[in-house]
Amino acid sequence: MEAAATPKRELSGEKAQRIVDAMRATVGERGATGATFDVVAREAGVSRGLLHYYFGSKEKLLAEVARRECDLRMERLSAGTAGAAGAGELLASMAQSLRDMLDEAPEFLAILLELHTLGRRNADIGAELSELHRRVRGHLGGILAEAQEAGVVTLGAEPEVVAEVLFSLADGLGMRMLAEPERDFEPTLRAALRAAAALVT
Repeated sequence: MEAAATPKRELSGEKAQRIVDAMRATVGERGATGATFDVVAREAGVSRGLLHYYFGSKEKLLAEVARRECDLRMERLSAGTAGAAGAGELLASMAQSLRDMLDEAPEFLAILLELHTLGRRNADIGAELSELHRRVRGHLGGILAEAQEAGVVTLGAEPEVVAEVLFSLADGLGMRMLAEPERDFEPTLRAALRAAAALVT
């Protein structure tokens, strides 16, 4: 597929952020199927050709949105966990990070789900998704390793293994919280924290 194989060119600055924000907002309003280049270009106030030039395909743009959102979430996670006095505080900050993400950018999970589906039949997207998971797993693994070295927590497995379990728990809960927005998930989150405490003590 020629479009999917088009190399992504570097696009930085305000225009790039407008495009990324427009794609994220459009997915939230119309779903991934409705987030066409025509719609996104109109929302971003740029030409459709510019999107094609820099991203090549809608799938590549979705991957860029996911990368940027992950970078933002990892920065906030680092800030939220900094100075945690123990496992309880560290895990509570991670739970708050999930709440914040669902409040601020619920469409992010929809984009990730779409990329997982696309990655099963598009090797380029699959590779980008694998790299994205590697980066966030390594980031949280680093936070956990530093906390363990500082004597703040004790981990029940290797840092990146624990990170993978925690992300899997958060992703699954996030999907369910999006599906039932009227439901009170606080008891579920408290139970999830108790489960996580088996690996982070």
